[in-house]
Order: sequence, then C-alpha cells, then structure tokens
Amino acid sequence: MAGTMLSIAMLGAIALLIGAVLLWRKGVRKQAGLMVVAALVLIANVAIWTLPDSAGNAPMQMQE
Repeated sequence: MAGTMLSIAMLGAIALLIGAVLLWRKGVRKQAGLMVVAALVLIANVAIWTLPDSAGNAPMQMQE
C-alpha cells in the first residue's frame, strides 16, 4: 500500500512540473513557481520514505 502511495505522489510531482512549465510559458510566473515548490515537497517526501538510514533501513520497509 505504501508503494502505491509513493507512486501516486511521484506521478503528482511530474504532473505539477509539467503544469508549471505550461503556466511559465503563458506568463503566469507566480503560480508556476508555487507548483514547482509543491512538486519539490512531494519529491522530498518520497525521498524521506525510500532512502535508507545509516543502518540500511528505509522507513517504508518498516511499515510492512
């Protein structure tokens, strides 16, 4: 279940980045910047859940 949620988060981040590029081209800079920030937050959350700590354990592995 956690893997599914992380996959959906990454798809959302990709969609946000594509939308930000499209808005940037239209000249809507503020909303595009906010979308990039939201995408970076999603990517950081996925990284936190998947990257292992010094012991080699990822938080996602501890959930199962």
